[in-house]
Amino acid sequence: MVKLLSAFAPAKINLFLRVIGRRADGYHELDSLFVPITLGDRVALEARDGRPGAVSIRGNLGDLPADERNLAVRAAHAFVAEFGCDRELVIELHKAIPAGAGLGGGSSDAGAVLRMLAAMSRVKADAPNLLMSRRMVGLAAKLGADVPFFLAPAPAHVRGIGERIIPLAAPPALPIVLVVPPIEAPTALVYRELEPADWSGPAPEADVAALLAGDFRAELMVNDLARAAIARWPEIGRVKALFETLGARAAAMTGSGAGVFGIFRSFEESATVAAELRQREPALRVFPATLWSA
Repeated sequence: MVKLLSAFAPAKINLFLRVIGRRADGYHELDSLFVPITLGDRVALEARDGRPGAVSIRGNLGDLPADERNLAVRAAHAFVAEFGCDRELVIELHKAIPAGAGLGGGSSDAGAVLRMLAAMSRVKADAPNLLMSRRMVGLAAKLGADVPFFLAPAPAHVRGIGERIIPLAAPPALPIVLVVPPIEAPTALVYRELEPADWSGPAPEADVAALLAGDFRAELMVNDLARAAIARWPEIGRVKALFETLGARAAAMTGSGAGVFGIFRSFEESATVAAELRQREPALRVFPATLWSA
């Protein structure tokens, strides 16, 4: 007998990303506003008779590994180790989210795998459903700081190292253009070059409320990692400035880079800007997008 599920794995942007401090274990405490967007990967999961708990992956992986170095594979193995599995698991992954762009692509793939395995599972949970259980959130956090958010991707105020997630009402219309320059910005490297002087501390509640009301001003869309990333890859700063010259209400780097997004006043304007950027800057990957909801 074969069970087959599929899921959309959305990318995310950070409307702000502030660093509060650094823990004794080396992880940084963050305060961020995560929003899933309509750019995403497609993930399917097949559970079939075979070697119980075995995991394999296929699809348009490109340069991604097909072993434990792939976060989707690691997520499946972690679930099997935590909850058990009497089936062989085959993951089919179709990538669209650029790697090394601060968009959470690998974490979103892992979250999609965990969502589907939870849907297949008969494990009793310590919460209304397995995805909300302490065991699942803890498992996700061990895989990566962004993975808990992708268990149930929706606008959220995210704190700690990514494990403290407060769901929020969606902001109003979010016409964005996302640009990824031909750069991969390793998260660990950006954090290593981050200076304490760049830490801005927690966002005022008024800033969070303003962004959720659609007040997209540059001074509210702080990213404490931007200075370190732009110092190493000036092209990120050039793209941000390019958005500003093209009339974006605000532009910001997402995550640890190298992706940069601009927010525009209408979907017509964002579509026009995306078309212009594709023509003027063929080296850039350009994605018009908006808020994604399940």
